[in-house]
Amino acid sequence: MFRKIAITGPESTGKSWLAEQLAKSFNTVWVSEFAREYLTTLSTNYTIDDVIAIAKGQLVSEKQSYEKANEFLFCDTEMLVCAIWTDFVFGHIPEFIKEAFENQYYDLYLLCDIDLPWEPDPLREHPDNREQIFEKYKQALTVARLPYVIISGFGENRLNCAINAIHHQFSD
Repeated sequence: MFRKIAITGPESTGKSWLAEQLAKSFNTVWVSEFAREYLTTLSTNYTIDDVIAIAKGQLVSEKQSYEKANEFLFCDTEMLVCAIWTDFVFGHIPEFIKEAFENQYYDLYLLCDIDLPWEPDPLREHPDNREQIFEKYKQALTVARLPYVIISGFGENRLNCAINAIHHQFSD
């Protein structure tokens, strides 16, 4: 059996890079962000229904990775991201996403700090709201009493911060 670790946080905080690097460091697999793949196929602005489809696609992608994981499975994004995003952009959280968040389980959440500079990307939208959104993540994780560690630093320092948090959380 493996431990599931969620890499979560606002846009442009290095989640995808961190998930990939952690998978390499622990010789396992990682689940990429389904939203990026999905959104590049749209020819119009996304809707709340698209975010629900993204959430469903993320869950399927994660399940498909279970057999390939060894000691850990690193997930770049999970239902908290979808919940915070729909609430921030559309003003409410769809029932499917609420239920999926309440029913998901991760052994640890790595909350990526906003200490990295914003990197422009056609799929990113809110460079001026990262602090506000980061606080929403901290509040949601705290209220739900989920195990999380804030991951800070640049490059290898960020990776080492995450590796140390994982070792600390799961040391015997």
